[in-house]
Amino acid sequence: MEWQLILAFSLGGFVVVLLTGVPIAFGFLFVCMIMVMLLWGGPEGLSQLVLSIAARMARFVLLPIPLFILMGEVMFHSGLAPRIIDSVDMWLGRLPGRLGLVAVSSGTILAALTGASMSSTAILGSLLTPEMEARGYKKPMSLGPILGSGGLAIMIPPSSLAVFLGALALISIGKLLIAIIIPGLLMAVLYAAYIIIRCNLQPSIAPPYDKPIPPISHRLKAIVKYILPLGLVVFLVIGVILLGIATPSEAAATGALGTMLLAACYGKLPWEVVKKSVAGAIRITIMVFTILVGAYSFAQLLAFSGASRELGLFIAGLPVAPVFIVIGVLLFGIFLGMFMTPTGVLTVVIPLFMPVIIVLGMDPVWFGVLMLLNVEMATTSPPFGAGLYIMKGVAPPDTTMGAIYRAALPFLGCDLIAMGFIIAFPSITLWLPSVIR
Repeated sequence: MEWQLILAFSLGGFVVVLLTGVPIAFGFLFVCMIMVMLLWGGPEGLSQLVLSIAARMARFVLLPIPLFILMGEVMFHSGLAPRIIDSVDMWLGRLPGRLGLVAVSSGTILAALTGASMSSTAILGSLLTPEMEARGYKKPMSLGPILGSGGLAIMIPPSSLAVFLGALALISIGKLLIAIIIPGLLMAVLYAAYIIIRCNLQPSIAPPYDKPIPPISHRLKAIVKYILPLGLVVFLVIGVILLGIATPSEAAATGALGTMLLAACYGKLPWEVVKKSVAGAIRITIMVFTILVGAYSFAQLLAFSGASRELGLFIAGLPVAPVFIVIGVLLFGIFLGMFMTPTGVLTVVIPLFMPVIIVLGMDPVWFGVLMLLNVEMATTSPPFGAGLYIMKGVAPPDTTMGAIYRAALPFLGCDLIAMGFIIAFPSITLWLPSVIR
């Protein structure tokens, strides 16, 4: 069978199965099993596929996924987030759009502690949206900063999605985790700049109000008590990788332990929180690993049939500059993100186009960062971005989906600007990984 037909039948069958409502992971597995039975000699080929997937799923490099998820679950259930947000709020004074800036600052900190964008969106939305509404903030400024900031958890370590991508694309997870730091901070700066500029040009969107500024001693005490200890957790995840002390798997273990110890020190780790956190981590990990099994099946099918190699050679031979091919892949990913989850987008795009990136001679880590930004945008892309519906769940009852869509668009624009910078200046992503020992 020609590779074009294999690719068409595989993707077409996957789309048809998805339209029936079958989850992504099972859709991939079903289609791959049918194609393997046809191409690999029946049951013998199916047995070989199972053995190959089992070997890939048993790798030590996948360990950060459940541990990073556990970190996020502990932060979510322990209730540490309100204290962090209050501590940040004390330092922002009477800046334009102050509560929007609180969302961005707190979202950046939570991103370094949770690694889960949905948890960050839920936490920020439930805590800040009622206060914003009470202060007269219009929907674009009470919803948008939270939607944008929640997605930062994908772009700042610990990011379980970065580990998922690294394992799927067979690239260095340590380098990928370090490479997303500067792009993630760049996105936060762009969000903050947009909020300040728009609130200066349109003050009615975030009306200023008098807020007593606590004395410096009180603010310093809050920083020492609630913010500085978080630096230890960040060091246990990021610092130990940068210094060459630990692998990503080991860093995930120290980070999870540090998060639990921190919650315990604040008296926020009763047995009930431990049970909820572990149960939530197990549930999410099973879902992610099931999707990963489907993705590995799809990648194996494409590799064995030669479709991925031939597609790479075909695209590499197109009479266009490689950067335009990358832009085309990213646009395809954004389109998929309007209808699929981030893991679903990666499951389709990485097996198809990572071989193309390698044939073009581009850095896989750089492309991996772009894809993570791509799926971060997917969480807030209308009409079906998951972050939009999380926001709907925690927003005031009178909030419509149309208002949420409109609030998300300016922050998607900021993401596109960040993506343009990363494409134009690859060193934004590649400089920091180059200093890893």
